[in-house]
Amino acid sequence: MTPAIELASRTWGELVGLEPTVVVPVGAVEQHGPHLPLDTDSRIAVAVARQAAVSVASKAAAAVEHSDSVLVAPAISYGASGEHEGFPGTVSIGREALELLILEYGRSAMGWAGRLLFVNAHGGNGQALVDAVARLRYEGREVAWFPCAFPAADAHAGHTETSVMQSLAPAEVRDDLPVGNTAPIGEVLTDLRAGGVAAVSPNGVLGDATTADATHGAALLDDLSATLVAALDRWHVDATGRLR
Repeated sequence: MTPAIELASRTWGELVGLEPTVVVPVGAVEQHGPHLPLDTDSRIAVAVARQAAVSVASKAAAAVEHSDSVLVAPAISYGASGEHEGFPGTVSIGREALELLILEYGRSAMGWAGRLLFVNAHGGNGQALVDAVARLRYEGREVAWFPCAFPAADAHAGHTETSVMQSLAPAEVRDDLPVGNTAPIGEVLTDLRAGGVAAVSPNGVLGDATTADATHGAALLDDLSATLVAALDRWHVDATGRLR
């Protein structure tokens, strides 16, 4: 039987005395090309967090310990996605609003949680997380962040994210997989910063989705979740607030 790792399904009485590690997926509502849903980043963050939490809870149960050591909170599904606002469907709350949200979330949750980890699947959220976590840690709270970073990934909605989504939610991936701007990100970064993704890729893709493969996507998820499990076990937080 899969351990109950969802914070939202618990009652307050079931949390008394537990001081769990609470894992909060952080995503975005933004364009992911003509083939992937707007909540792609949130889905990925949730999947990584859940898979890691189930692994941790299963190990704890096997060791005849309580299985409440890691709980997955409902996702923060809006982020800082201003670079994608050239496309319909994108909803960005901006860096400052996200930073304040993370800060107040941490202050509240750490009134009862033992540790708090934000699992982030959108690069544009990075600075807000670094700044908010730094403040929370300065205030004496055991908080960190962890990036959903896949090795050798292309930049946006290309091979990597499409492969992962084919594994997670194949029915949500549209049939006509596109090719976007395949130039190295360093070559387009200046234009991207000036005009957003739309300035460098009319279809919103930075990469090639035609090579996507669900099996590869599943392996990427497994590896990243395993990395998160190991990081949770070590709980080593670097100077930027990142869990290593």
